[in-house]
Amino acid sequence: MGCLRRRLCLGGAGTRTLPFLRRFKPKEIEAATNGFTTVLETGPRGTAYRARFAGGLVATVRRAGSRDDREEEGAFYRELQQLGRLNHRHIVRLHGFCEGHRSRFLVFDHMENQSLKECLHGRNAHFRFNPLRTPLDWRTRLQVAIDVAAALEYLYYFCDPPVFHVSVSSSNVLMDANFVAKLSDISVIIHDMKRATTEPNTASFQDQVEQRRTDLVFQYGVLVLELVTGQSSGGDGELVRWVQEPGFAGSMHRMVDADLGSAYDARELRDLVIVARLCTRHGNDAVVSIPQIVRYLQGKVERLGCEIRCG
Repeated sequence: MGCLRRRLCLGGAGTRTLPFLRRFKPKEIEAATNGFTTVLETGPRGTAYRARFAGGLVATVRRAGSRDDREEEGAFYRELQQLGRLNHRHIVRLHGFCEGHRSRFLVFDHMENQSLKECLHGRNAHFRFNPLRTPLDWRTRLQVAIDVAAALEYLYYFCDPPVFHVSVSSSNVLMDANFVAKLSDISVIIHDMKRATTEPNTASFQDQVEQRRTDLVFQYGVLVLELVTGQSSGGDGELVRWVQEPGFAGSMHRMVDADLGSAYDARELRDLVIVARLCTRHGNDAVVSIPQIVRYLQGKVERLGCEIRCG
């Protein structure tokens, strides 16, 4: 999966070496997006366009701000250096970038089936002919849980230093043409990049990294609950309260997404809900880490597969 520990280059503001990224020309971006008419979405992350380049590459082009602020130029290149080195099957790949006269653009892998949120809640235009049936079966949901955990482990335990920021939510998990999950909207914490070169072993820096890991565990638990129930967590924490109740096990099957019917494995359901319960312990007192979650779920799936093959 490309999960090799690596020391990322933390070059200075003037460093422009970007060996892993392609620099696109403005006219290539304009042609690939048909004059910026192929809008996929607009929002706080900027406008995104579907793009088809002359060489056959189908990608998502996202506006990344303007070039008016020269003070931000060094930070922009430092961030590109780090994002360009990310290499994991379950992280949306950054192919390259473009600097026009006024605007910057980033070119990412195109995710044909859009976001996990759209897949779960039936808003994906690709499924408009059958809106009452989710395309995500139980096995796909279980695999999404494993794959997202693997991507988080790569970002926060294998990349050295861990200077990346990502929010774990169904909106930020994108699905490719084969419904393989990939984390998106990853950014670099520029302040931490500087600290990683000057004070990497100090208690304050390490405490900040650990707090970020703890926050991700909670967010991951909420995502697992959404995969199981098909319900968005919302802002009231109803799903978290349910899974923390003493008698939660007795109502697990009633909480399963109705779109699944009875087409799920009871043992895998129990395993996923237990993971969600441990991740969302009250008071931020998580008793599991992302690497433990990856090993636990992978082990459960491997043992079940052996039982099916040998049974």
